[in-house]
Amino acid sequence: MLMLSTMTLIIMIITIVVMMLATLLSKKTLTDREKCSPFECGFDPMNSSRLPFSLRFFLIAIIFLIFDVEIALLLPMIMIIKSSNLINWTITSLFFIFILIVGLYHEWNQGALEWNK
Repeated sequence: MLMLSTMTLIIMIITIVVMMLATLLSKKTLTDREKCSPFECGFDPMNSSRLPFSLRFFLIAIIFLIFDVEIALLLPMIMIIKSSNLINWTITSLFFIFILIVGLYHEWNQGALEWNK
């Protein structure tokens, strides 16, 4: 019993020493201004925050998020086709896809999908 607890203690000490050595050896001593500054969507956080920027970036990001959520909502619809009523599933799916197509048409009509403005 004493031998087992002694071996356990020795293994724990060796593990802690190895972990401390790995932590010390993996630290990089070189600090870079760019790596120490927070990421701010491509803008330099060290400059003035009142510089003009394009709202186009934010519009494209919002459109991406909308389409990303749409895909996340469409995938489960495929999984539940066997366990749901086919008529209700078809009506719901077509209604959802119709809303997406109308939204895409509206974005296209408003020029939100034009990259070279």
